[in-house]
Amino acid sequence: MTDIERLKQKVHDFSVERDWDQFHDGKNLAIALSIEANELLEAFLWKNAEDVNVEKVKEELADVINYAFLIAHRYELDIEKIVTDKMKVNAKKYPVEKSKGSAKKYNEL
Repeated sequence: MTDIERLKQKVHDFSVERDWDQFHDGKNLAIALSIEANELLEAFLWKNAEDVNVEKVKEELADVINYAFLIAHRYELDIEKIVTDKMKVNAKKYPVEKSKGSAKKYNEL
């Protein structure tokens, strides 16, 4: 078991110990992840990026990651595999020679 899989299991076990798993269907987990992502955005609202409260960013980012791990557990997804697979897709969409140093979307390169 990889470190990522162990961490995913640890997050799931935390939820099960509190009997929260009953509320964690895919829809509610996705909604919760979105809400936490917005709370992460809120940490940056009306601030320069360098003035952000890093402790708040850590707290909210951890919530986002926790919900992502719970979704992965719910659907029996291998996090390392899905991230690696997505990077392969993105490498084709954003070849280095066209995208390096550019913020353009793949269809604008």
